[in-house]
Order: sequence, then C-alpha cells, then structure tokens
Amino acid sequence: MERSGTNDMKWASVLRLFESNYFMRVGLLTMVLLGTCMAIGAGVVTPSISVFSAVSGINGHHIIDKQCFEVLLTCILLVSLFCLQPYGTHRVAFLFAPIVILWLVTISLIGFYNIMKWNPTIIRAVLPQYMYNFMILSGIQGWLSFGGIVLCITGTEAMFANLGHFSPLSVKMAFAGVVYPCVVLSYMGQAAFLSKNEGKIFQSFYKSIPDSINCPVVVVAILASVVASQSVISATFSIINQCRAMGCFPYVKVVHTSNNIIGQIYIPEINWMLMLLSVSVTLGLRDTGLIGNAYGLAVTTVMLVTTLLMCLVVIMVWRKRSFLAFALLLVSGSLEGLFFSASLIKVPKGGWVPLALALLFMAIMSIWHYGTTKKYEFEAENKVSVKQILSLGPGLGMVRVPGVGLVYSNLVTGIPSIFSHFVTNIPAFHEVLVFVCIKSVQVPYVPQKERFLVGRIGPIVYMMFRCIVRYGYKDLEEEGPKFEEMLVHSIEEFIRLESIWEDIEDGHSMNGMDGMNATIPENEDTYPSEIAHSTIHLDDGRIDLSAHLSFQAAASPSSASSKDTRNSSISSIRKGSFGKSVFKEVPNLKGGEDRAQVLRDARASGITYVLGRSVVRASQNSSLLKRAVINHAYFFLKENFRSPALALHVPHNCLIRVGMVYYV
Repeated sequence: MERSGTNDMKWASVLRLFESNYFMRVGLLTMVLLGTCMAIGAGVVTPSISVFSAVSGINGHHIIDKQCFEVLLTCILLVSLFCLQPYGTHRVAFLFAPIVILWLVTISLIGFYNIMKWNPTIIRAVLPQYMYNFMILSGIQGWLSFGGIVLCITGTEAMFANLGHFSPLSVKMAFAGVVYPCVVLSYMGQAAFLSKNEGKIFQSFYKSIPDSINCPVVVVAILASVVASQSVISATFSIINQCRAMGCFPYVKVVHTSNNIIGQIYIPEINWMLMLLSVSVTLGLRDTGLIGNAYGLAVTTVMLVTTLLMCLVVIMVWRKRSFLAFALLLVSGSLEGLFFSASLIKVPKGGWVPLALALLFMAIMSIWHYGTTKKYEFEAENKVSVKQILSLGPGLGMVRVPGVGLVYSNLVTGIPSIFSHFVTNIPAFHEVLVFVCIKSVQVPYVPQKERFLVGRIGPIVYMMFRCIVRYGYKDLEEEGPKFEEMLVHSIEEFIRLESIWEDIEDGHSMNGMDGMNATIPENEDTYPSEIAHSTIHLDDGRIDLSAHLSFQAAASPSSASSKDTRNSSISSIRKGSFGKSVFKEVPNLKGGEDRAQVLRDARASGITYVLGRSVVRASQNSSLLKRAVINHAYFFLKENFRSPALALHVPHNCLIRVGMVYYV
C-alpha cells in the first residue's frame, strides 16, 4: 500500500508539473507531433525503398540503362499499389500471410546456404563481445556505420499496424519465434558471403544468390515489398484518422473498406498524396542508398520518440516506479540515441527528406490544432446559458415547426452562439430540438451501450435535449440514417428513463436549467435503483460519464478583444432586454409515452441538421504571426479540406448553415 501511495504521489507530481508549465506542455505536444509526422514520413519512404530494393535485384545484363529501368518499374508498381487502395485489402489479404511466410523461408534458406558455403564460423557473431570489439576498434567510423546498420532493424516500428487485427501476444510470438530467427539467418549468410567477397558489398543479398534462382527470388521479394508497403500505408491511414479524431488534423473522408474488420479504412486524399510523394522521392533520389538514409532517419526518430513517451506512460499511466522508467530510458533510449545520432550525419545525403515531410505535416497539424482550440475557446466564452435563452421575449414571434432539429456544436454545456444567432434572425425552430456534441475521448473504443449521453434542456414541455456522442479514437463514426435512428432511439430511451425517475421521486418535478443526463444502456431491462445510482448525472459543467470517461468544459479566456467583437444577437440576449419566455410548449405531454409519441411523429416529419459555417479571424490587436496563422494558414486548410457537413455525411437537402465570424 505504501509503494502504491508513493507511485500515486509521483504520478500526481508529474501531472501537476505538465499542467502548471506551459512550455512543458508545448514541448510534449511538439515531441508527439514530431514522432507522429515522422511515422507518416516513413509511410511515404517505406513503399519507395521496399519496392526499389526488390526491383534492383533484377539481372540487368541485357538492359541498356538499368537504373532508368529500375526507377520506371518502381514507379509503375507504386502507382499500381496506391490505385488498388480504394478497393480495400480484404479481397487479397488472404495472400499476405503465405507471401510473408514464403519470403521468410526463402531468406532463411539462402542465409543457411551462404553460411555453410562461405564461412560456418560466422555464427559466433551473435555473441555481444564482437559488437563491443567492433565499436572499440573502429572508433568514430564504427559510430558512423550505425546509420546503415539501423536498416537491419527497420520495419519493426510498423508492427503497431498489426495490433488492430492481432493481439500483442501473438505479434510478440510471431516476431520472436519466426521473424527474428529468419532475419538473423539471412544477415549471417550475407556476412559469411562478404567475409570471402569483400568487393561485392553493394547489393550483397542478390549477389550471394545463385544465378539459377535469381528470378524467383526477385519475384518473391517484390511481392513481399508490396505486402510491407501495404501494411505501412494502412498504418498511415489509421494514424491520420486518429489525429483527425483528436482535433490535430483537418477533416478528411474516411471510407470503410470492410464490413467485417473494423480497422480497415481508406482515406482518398491521403492515399493520392502518399502516392505523389512516394513517386517523387523515387524519381528525385533515384538511389536505394539515399532513400535508405531517409528511411533510417525516419525510423530512428520514431523509435526514440516512442521510448521517451513510454517513460511517461510507465509513470503516469501504469503508475510504476520511476526507476523502471529510468531503466527503459537507459537501455533502450541510449541504443536508439546512438542510431539516431548516426542517422543525423546523413541528413545531406537523403536524410533531409523525412525531415522536410515531418515539418510539412507538423505545420498542418499545429496550425489546425491551434486554430481549432482558439475557435473552441471563443465558442465557450460566447455560449449562452439555458436561463438566458429561455428569457427571450414574445416580440420575436417564435414558432415551432414539425420535425427534429439537430444543432451541432463542440460545447457540452450551454447553448452555442450559432443557435442564438439563428433564432434572432429566423425566429422559428423545430418541434423537437437536440443539441448534438460529438466528442473523441482518449480511449481506443467506447462501448455501444455508453455511446450516447442524453440530457434534457429546460422544462419537459419544451422538448429540448442535449446529446453528447462519444467515440474512441479508433471507433468508426456512424453515418446517415443509422446515426439518426440510434440518436432518436437514445432520446426515446431517455424519455422512458425520465418517466421512471419521475415515478421514483413521487412526482417531484425535474425541471432544471440543464436538466439531468442519462447514459442509455443497451438493454431495456433496467431497474429504477440502477437508473438513479449509475446512469443519471447532473449537468453542472463537468459531465461524469463513467469511471474512466469524462469531459471538462474549457475555461473561458478573458480576452477583451473577443468580448468587444461578440455578435450583436448574443449581446442582446445577455442584456436580458426581453420579457418572459417565448418557447412555445408542445401540447399534450402528460406522460412519458406522450413525449415519446411526439418524438416519433417529429422523426417522421424529417430531421434537419443545423451546422455553423464559421469564419475565424484574428482580432485587431493580434500579433503579425497570429494573423498569418489564423487569417491565412488556418483559413486555407479550412477551405481546402472537407467541411464538417461532408465529414458528417449530412444530406444537402436537410442542411442549414449558419454563418458567423469568430474573432479570436
């Protein structure tokens, strides 16, 4: 117990350190974005180096210009690979495992053949003392050679791509029991060959193969390179999708290519961008050595950043002793730091490629994250409370029209400013009004039974609700009619639970400003005691969803410029210049069944989506850099990537856009 309490204190102290220090938070975010962008950069370089290396093994005795032929064939294979992505991998995925097994068996047999033919004593090289002697005797040249040696372990950083389809234990067993021995045999065979043929170090793998089997080995190598490239491309799609879900990447179209496997997705914009970049790298560098330098720097950066972040995970997530984090940093971090420092020397010789790609993607992510954060802060500061929106006067002539209105916002409390702007210009809204907030939480998946958090806004007779839809960063977002059906069903279930709660409270009124919230369970056999204890929570600014999922309303910045530039409709509401409420009541709502029937009738009349079309501008007293980022860079990304309406798959005939200018 004492040790557990000490670990908790250390965890809390580390957390307070990051929360209280702005520069540490920025540094942590920069490091995370650097590792993520380098992983995306590896997704650009991996197809190029994999296919190019495989193609370079073709026997070119009868080819006039072998290099041009290899580059052309590599580009053709790369374009073909990326053009097949829209069709998904599930149709040919059954071939991946046989191809990989055939490739591993092939390289292990070739390695064993070379060991027995050239130098059987090479097996002693597995002893660590030879590595130590090599580093001592070679000195600085040995350190520089680590920039090339690291290519022997590249590919291991992409194993995370398989975690969506296999368990961690199965990946560990496959790597330790099959992949690692085969790779070691292959490199031992090449070392045995080079020990007797020192002048054939370039493309030593293919030169160590007997000419009679060169063509079959090249074919297997090309197939294996396609499989490896496909794995990294799929991983890049997954990374981009998770960044988008966490607000660090603009909206992109996500296509689910398989009905059975959740993790198989395809992003058209990213696919064609990767294709252009990968082909450009191949045409620009035209050399496996230069591309290898770029690949090595990208991989070592990803490994080093992963180790540094794992030290934080050990302390803050696993809540282990700091000694374990230090041991991880000392053992793994020192070795990866050695590889990383050696790879940095090769920046002028192709290593600049992943750095340039990482800077490009980091700029996109940082600008989008900054602009989105400022936009949310403005919305949080200018939100209208339920009490203020209910005090609108009768002069507006408010009417209720048939149907269900879904007002989308990033706010989990209060009324978004776009709604107040809407009703002050068009004083009418739907018979059933739902404020929808889609949130991505920091867990991979949110169970379906915990997906919707429904609450009532205002008196029961107003039929106004709030629904927070929670997705994990690996969850697939429901689209179109399926989402509408699930949302309406959740509200109907909430009405039923609300009616039960009223019976439990002996008829006491639940009328409150922000009402109560209920997490709708998957099954309908819920007892009153369970409802009162575990599924209904107060909406008091912090919405407690479960033991491990929570949202905290953002603090409102005290920016004078933002206050001065508020919309006039918001200001008029906050001044309280109107009299009593004009929110007309929906008649005949005596019980839960009546309210549920009103909801079903409104659903039958149609659903309308109300989304804001905001234009974010820097305030007048902003710095030149902030104006450039907000007014130009963020505006460019917002206009040229997919809009929220397209990302949410909202039908155009059911969409209302409310335009507003946000001065941040």
